[in-house]
Amino acid sequence: MASKSLIVDNKKFDISYEIVNPTASKDIVFLHGWGSNKEIMKNSFGKYLNNFRHIYIDMPGFGKSSNSYDLTTNDYVKIVDEFLKLLNSSKDIIAGHSYGGKVSTLLNPKNLVLLSSAGILEEKPFDVKLKIAFAKIFNKLGLSSLTKSFRSSDVNQMSEQMYSTFKNVVNEDFSTHFSNFQNNALIFWGEKDTATSLSSGKKIASLIEKSTFISYDGDHYFFAHNAKDISERIENGIL
Repeated sequence: MASKSLIVDNKKFDISYEIVNPTASKDIVFLHGWGSNKEIMKNSFGKYLNNFRHIYIDMPGFGKSSNSYDLTTNDYVKIVDEFLKLLNSSKDIIAGHSYGGKVSTLLNPKNLVLLSSAGILEEKPFDVKLKIAFAKIFNKLGLSSLTKSFRSSDVNQMSEQMYSTFKNVVNEDFSTHFSNFQNNALIFWGEKDTATSLSSGKKIASLIEKSTFISYDGDHYFFAHNAKDISERIENGIL
């Protein structure tokens, strides 16, 4: 594991990363999902795709990469893009899980791999809608401190900067971005995924013209149990 510092838009970031197969001539970059880290991606794919240089990154605010700013998805794209330039990455393949799928798409790699990607807005359960409505009312009444009682436990553990970032990115509709992606895409999904539904995966596949869609028996982290097959499909399906 290593770390590099960079400055993007006058903001300093220390990015934790790890490289596997450092002498390989082509790259595959792995971007984790919200609340996750590079270790989950490395533990799944680190022993496969031996002809590629693996680049595992903790995006700012996750894993061992700290963050002191309110960020947007476009900020994450800029940061990761500048970081990959520091590593002289050719962006042959970028694989993104969940939120990392949105960042990966905007990085416009030669080959895009989406693993249960976020980016399609889905109907929220009634109890979630109710919490959001009450939170908005309290904010308007100047009682913003009470809105914390409506946050889920994982959200409550976020710093204020990451909570602001979460609010910036959570409800983005990436349909247009998926439609505009012109390169090769491999889309993998868990059939029992409740975080990003199977129907969302099929919609993304319909939006990206040059895409292949494969689903597996599993949840949002289906790839942990199917990494070997996914890796073989990546090797056989890239341009």
